[in-house]
Amino acid sequence: MSRSVDALDSAFPIAAAIALDLIRRPEVSEQWPSPSALPHLSVGALACHLGRQAVRAAELLPMPTDLPVLESADNHYERAAWVTEGPPDKDSVASGPDEADAAHGPADLHARSADALTKVTDLLSRGAALDVVPIPWQGWSLRRADFLLTRQLEVVVHSDDLAVSIGVPTPEFPVDVFDPVRDLLIRLAVRRHGQSALISALSRSERARDISAF
Repeated sequence: MSRSVDALDSAFPIAAAIALDLIRRPEVSEQWPSPSALPHLSVGALACHLGRQAVRAAELLPMPTDLPVLESADNHYERAAWVTEGPPDKDSVASGPDEADAAHGPADLHARSADALTKVTDLLSRGAALDVVPIPWQGWSLRRADFLLTRQLEVVVHSDDLAVSIGVPTPEFPVDVFDPVRDLLIRLAVRRHGQSALISALSRSERARDISAF
C-alpha cells in the first residue's frame, strides 16, 4: 500500500468529476451516434473514451507490476505507439473499444464512469493507490504521478474534443488540473517542433506554425 502523496492525487479526481459532468450533458445523449470532431469516431465513442480515463485509473492504481518503469510522462508519449505511428485509420477505430462501448448506450457509460470516479477517489484518499502503476497495453509502468498526469491530459484534451463535437463550451479546469497538462503539452511540442516553432506560435501570429504536441 502506498503512503506517498502527490498533488495529482487530489487533482485527478477533480478532472474526472468535470469530465463526468460533461459526459452526462443531454447533448451527448442526443447526439450519441453522430460524428464527433475526431475522424471516424462517433460522439458516443468519444464520450466513452473520455469516461475510460477514470475507469483505467480505478483498475490500474491498485495493481502490482513488475513492468519496467519509465522516467516520466514525457517518455510515455515519446514511445507510445499511437503517437509514433500517427492517427488510426477508419477500420482501426471501428474495431476499437470506444465504438464497442458506445453500443451499450449513454446510461451504461454514466454508471461505469461514476463508479470509477468513486473508486479512484477512495483509492487516492486512503493511500491505497500504488506508487508504480502498470500500463499493460504498452508494456511499461509509470510512477503514480506520471500515470495520473497522462490520464489528466487525456481528460483535458478529450473534454475539449467532446465539447466541440456537441456544440457546448469546453469545461474550465482549475489550475491544479490544467497547469500540469499545459506544461506537459508544451514540453512535448518543443520536443517535436523545437523552441522557435513554439515561440512563433505563441507570440507571432504572422508566422505561427502547426505545433501539435502529437
